Amino acid sequence: MLPVVALVGRPNVGKSTLFNVLTRTRDALVADQPGLTRDRHYGICHHGSRPFVVVDTGGLSGEDEGIDVLMARQVQLAIGEATIVVFVTDARAGLMAQDREILGDLRKRGKPFVVAVNKTDGLDEHASLADFAALGVDRLVPLAASHGRGVDGLMNAIEPHLPDEAPEEVPATEEGIRVAIVGRPNVGKSTLVNRLLGEDRVVVSDIAGTTRDSIRVPIERDGKRYTLIDTAGVRRRARVEEAIEKFSIIKTLQSIAAAQVVILLLDASEGVSEQDATLIGHVLNESRALVVVANKWDNLTKYQREQCEVSLERRLDFVQWAERIFISAKHGSGLRELMKAVDRAYASAIKKFSSSELNRALETAYQSYQPPLVRGHAPKLRYAHPGGTNPPTVVIHGSRTKHLADSYKRYLENFFRKRFKLVGTPLRLEFRDGENPFAGRKNELTDSQQRKRQRMIRRAKKQ
Repeated sequence: MLPVVALVGRPNVGKSTLFNVLTRTRDALVADQPGLTRDRHYGICHHGSRPFVVVDTGGLSGEDEGIDVLMARQVQLAIGEATIVVFVTDARAGLMAQDREILGDLRKRGKPFVVAVNKTDGLDEHASLADFAALGVDRLVPLAASHGRGVDGLMNAIEPHLPDEAPEEVPATEEGIRVAIVGRPNVGKSTLVNRLLGEDRVVVSDIAGTTRDSIRVPIERDGKRYTLIDTAGVRRRARVEEAIEKFSIIKTLQSIAAAQVVILLLDASEGVSEQDATLIGHVLNESRALVVVANKWDNLTKYQREQCEVSLERRLDFVQWAERIFISAKHGSGLRELMKAVDRAYASAIKKFSSSELNRALETAYQSYQPPLVRGHAPKLRYAHPGGTNPPTVVIHGSRTKHLADSYKRYLENFFRKRFKLVGTPLRLEFRDGENPFAGRKNELTDSQQRKRQRMIRRAKKQ
């Protein structure tokens, strides 16, 4: 196991910026607004001679009500699992009373810590550090995380506290099937993640829009590995006004593109909304496997459940291949069926075909139902071969394929889907016209053919 380094401090001191610098990524959402980070972010730092896990946490505001209490609990969990804590402060704001409280708590826990004074760019370094000398720490590390300065000094302060035994091989940060959980705000995405993990990994609140960033969590369930991606809720574009929410939506769309299977979570009591259909459209644009999940199923009456099923059948007719699962994330019912549906969707998405079985299927489909005539000629479908996976792609060669009716293309898609038992994944069909071997060639007549042609012309004129 790699050692863990937790970044803690007041809100808006630059912890997420430092996290991105240490991990050399842009995974953490960064903006000049306090309280942006609410959950724990994990990444691998390769600076220095020994890699370690770095944890970004929410800011400790000192408030004892609302979502601040939930954020503080996440910070305490991060400190509890850390090998060393990096206490990040703000040189421009100076030493605050909350800084003293955080440092006092770290000393009570007995955790080794390093005090990093961030935002020293443009300031006199010695004067900035002098203000924090009252903390009674033997060494203060100056930083300018937004410019990447001072990272080497921070690494020199961290490395003496890391274990001497370095792991022979750095484990991958993500393993298994990447599963993104998307949906509108307050439908229970974070509750589902916590229930699958069996712990309070992400902040859960009745306040809509609690999750602002995409959180990746590796888990192992029934002997299989997954990486769950908890995303921010996506509202209608007309209701999105704050810049932070716009960045959160961009992160969600990026998570859809990075996932292998997408779980669309919706509120069973509200049925399928226009925004749910829009999110499915984004999933289809990325050609990702899909599982539709109706949450809060336990709170519905028999009549409401029937209405929800009718709504799913009517509004999601364009993704009939996606499985529908009904769960209660709060009580944990239906989760086994959900993960089985994820496994089936992923297996279908990566399924490989041979050219011979595709050609046999195409021949059977063509003989069972031939395409309608186009200007008196029937399009010909000659042979097929695989074109890739995730989603499975079938390339069909023939003539006049550009004139195939959309209804016939849907027939072929449904035939292949039924023939190969594909569920939960889109199927891509690519049609290619064969080149005409006589294109651009002129048939030159011989002398005898020319004389025969002239005789026929004269005979036609006499008649």
